[in-house]
Amino acid sequence: MPRLRMFTTGTRPRDARTRRLSLTALGVTPVLIAGGLALGTQLGQGDDDVALTVGGSVTLTGHGHGHGRGLGQWGAYGYAKKGWSANRILSHYYGGTTAGKAGRSEIDVVLTNQSSVSVRAGAGMRVGGQTVAPGQAVSLSGGTANITSGCGGPVVRSVPATFVEPLNAGPSRPAGEILTFCGSGAKYRGKLGYAGGRVVNRIHIDDYVKGVLPKEISPGWADGGGMEAIKAQAVAARTYALAALAGGKQIDDTQNSQVYGGASVEDPRTNTAADATAGQVRLVGGKPAFTEFSASTGGYTAGGQFPAVQDDGDSISPSHNWSMTLSPDTIGSAFGVGALRSFEVVEANGLGPNWGRAAKVRVVGSARSVDVSGEDARTTLGLKSSFFAIKGQTSKPKIVTPPRGTGSNFGSLETIFDEILPGASQLLSVGTQLMSGKFDDLGGITGLLGQAIGVPGLTPDGQGVVQLFQRGMMFFSADTGVHALAGRALADYQSKGGQPVLGFPKRDALR
Repeated sequence: MPRLRMFTTGTRPRDARTRRLSLTALGVTPVLIAGGLALGTQLGQGDDDVALTVGGSVTLTGHGHGHGRGLGQWGAYGYAKKGWSANRILSHYYGGTTAGKAGRSEIDVVLTNQSSVSVRAGAGMRVGGQTVAPGQAVSLSGGTANITSGCGGPVVRSVPATFVEPLNAGPSRPAGEILTFCGSGAKYRGKLGYAGGRVVNRIHIDDYVKGVLPKEISPGWADGGGMEAIKAQAVAARTYALAALAGGKQIDDTQNSQVYGGASVEDPRTNTAADATAGQVRLVGGKPAFTEFSASTGGYTAGGQFPAVQDDGDSISPSHNWSMTLSPDTIGSAFGVGALRSFEVVEANGLGPNWGRAAKVRVVGSARSVDVSGEDARTTLGLKSSFFAIKGQTSKPKIVTPPRGTGSNFGSLETIFDEILPGASQLLSVGTQLMSGKFDDLGGITGLLGQAIGVPGLTPDGQGVVQLFQRGMMFFSADTGVHALAGRALADYQSKGGQPVLGFPKRDALR
């Protein structure tokens, strides 16, 4: 998937379209001077200076992939291979938490890629208190369930209902009782129906975890001595969802919550981990903890809700050490400072090599100077993490204490699959920005689409962004751009399987 740069702190999206002036074009020779990385017209500022040629580059050396808060997935895998149990792994990353049991069993998950419910099940199902025979299907519409002779067949009878249920309640039901969408064939455990105007999967928390694990961690790790890491991930995923709900967040199937693919993506190895940890969570003060996780900590977690700790297990991560080389023009343009004059880490947490994770970065250019957090520098420049240093910087940054907090900011999780599909958060940001512009072009809240329902989210395959509205949907991918569907066009698109089957729309269709 192509990487899309996200322009964040210090610049507006439209700044990305301004004309760049390169140092080479200006005839400027950048140099490194003692202290931070400074670029200017003066040469020979000391025998120890590291000179860059005209049009030269800036190299960043870093560690890890993702925000680094809470459990590091590669570190958990490394510790599992060393013989650590899942409980020991969880206690290490989530300091101050205790093992506990889930306080609720059923949750609602918004299915962002579904706008209607038409389902079948091999063993039959139930709706409105009535049994639906094998071979029959159910379509929900406006509080009515139409039982049909197969998908798209004639109506056999109608009953009032807003949810279709499996033949038997409870988790871990056999394959024949799993509900399957007509058209796309997407499979989901639990119930399917409408809540708050959106299609939701009402599901037991343990069954939900089964649809999360294969999308957030590699099932193949179980074959390499990593089953305890997958079990730790199962507990973290279960706890994260319950903490999010307790904090008032709506759960959906995208990276906005945790990527969830339902029964269609389940793997026997990750199902084993989910079953082995059924109901298990991590608690703080008797409540589910905010168990963030990311792909790789780089050797030290970042702090936050839990104390920063050394992560020796991360040594096996392919992102344990990395470097990135950028032109001064790229840095100056990304931060909107004009021609770059200096770029320096001025605050760091002191944990790990090269002064640890960057906490504050100063960018000075011909037009202005900005101070940004290490995380903002990371997202603006498309870096793997904020655990980086600038090669050639000789001045020691101010060492600051890693952050500790009690509040919850349920942002996007960044996992090992972001290493396979880099730029997922950038894709979501760019898609959100472009959808906002499209929404305005279509008349806003009084236009053809009506009011937005929820927020934009990544598709389960990570290839694009979708957004649901009262009277339609918008779709974005890097290849097709933003397009909107509504009315009969949307109904036809969904009936034929939607995005998983047909791909992203290539034009608007609003009638």
